[in-house]
Amino acid sequence: MLTIHGRKSRFCDGVSRRNFLKIGALGLGGLSLPQLLRAEASSGIKLSHKAVIMIFLPGGPSHQDMFDLKMDAPAEIRGEFKPIKTNVAGIEICEHLPRLAQLADKYTLIRSMVGALDDHNAFQCYTGRVARNQPPGGWPAMGSVLSKLQGPTTSSMPPFIGLAPKMGHVPWSDNGLPGFLGIGHAPFQPNKGGGKEDMTLSGITMDRLTDRRRLLTSFDSFRRSVDTSGMMEGIDTFNQQAFGILTSSKLLEALDIEKEDRKIRESYGKGDPANRDDGGPKLMEHFLMARRLVEAGARCVTLAFSRWDHHGDNFGALRQDLPLLDQGVSALLTDLHQRGLEKDVSVVVWGEFGRTPTINKDGGRDHWPRVSCAMLACGGMKHGQVIGATDRLGGEASERPVYFGEVFATLYHNLGIDVNKVTVQDLSGRPQFLVDNGLQPMREMVG
Repeated sequence: MLTIHGRKSRFCDGVSRRNFLKIGALGLGGLSLPQLLRAEASSGIKLSHKAVIMIFLPGGPSHQDMFDLKMDAPAEIRGEFKPIKTNVAGIEICEHLPRLAQLADKYTLIRSMVGALDDHNAFQCYTGRVARNQPPGGWPAMGSVLSKLQGPTTSSMPPFIGLAPKMGHVPWSDNGLPGFLGIGHAPFQPNKGGGKEDMTLSGITMDRLTDRRRLLTSFDSFRRSVDTSGMMEGIDTFNQQAFGILTSSKLLEALDIEKEDRKIRESYGKGDPANRDDGGPKLMEHFLMARRLVEAGARCVTLAFSRWDHHGDNFGALRQDLPLLDQGVSALLTDLHQRGLEKDVSVVVWGEFGRTPTINKDGGRDHWPRVSCAMLACGGMKHGQVIGATDRLGGEASERPVYFGEVFATLYHNLGIDVNKVTVQDLSGRPQFLVDNGLQPMREMVG
């Protein structure tokens, strides 16, 4: 928490001192945000407000019970659910996703995601790479890459925000790591505040806050003490971002969904934050919060919804979770279209792997990294289609296997970043391309 001593007062934009202190409690990530890009013209990168919302389904959702039902398979494989028609001829999805069925023209289903590992970890969904043979420092999440390359759209809004709540040491509660790009490009995590040391701007009271020179002097002193541990990069970064966030209500207001119209809030629904012990509370509000954040200027927002590791009672669990996912994602897509953001904001929904074709003795499905599914929406992409297919049992990709890096290349393309030209430097100064092995944007969506 960042403490500034002084009497009660209000900022020029109406934020009370109480709220001012509250924003400081949201976590150190809000004070370690990157500077604006000063890239070479040849990089092809320009400041814009394109954005990505990544909806991670922790635990590995059952692809053949959601978007790839196998009605011709034996009973021990096909499951209990039936498909329903969508508003696009020839595309069918699970009966428990009726809202999304009416929006099929606004998204693309990928039924042939391959290349996953049997590992409960959000890493591949946030970086586009497997967590093996990494360069020193590790691969950065997409949000961290955008933070490095494009920086913030405004000094009062972090470019990378992670909404997944902290669940002890649960690996899938990560929001994405900055890797070799450093903590300066870590996600701002409003749900993981607390436990931080109290940081004080020495000699600065509320009465003197408007004195820019004194404030910067205090920041300089603080920055020097922190820099010895390598926690921050660039004094300009800290000065610009910390001062901008702490003196503006923009971030606070974006996080406050109570400011949203009641009918819109109701369309998203309300989640159940209970049962946090094993990961993924049902926080429906995060779908709305993500939209508010990208609209306010964030470049990448990650969130984790519910828990999908259904080794037992797979169908009972899905009967509870699928309607909630259906409501949250459909409300988000509808909202983005109604606000004219459907070309600027890309949405991806996926998990770390799929589930076994065969239903086990406990009525569940086990880990299956050979194939899984994903949904891509908005972003100015071509929609109303299905990419790829699996075999009769839903166990192998039979048509058009799609790699995680291809999805990332597509998202970067939507953001105006050429994956064939743009690189980021690792800790050794070596340039690293943003995706593996020359993978390209998916021609079916952007060609």
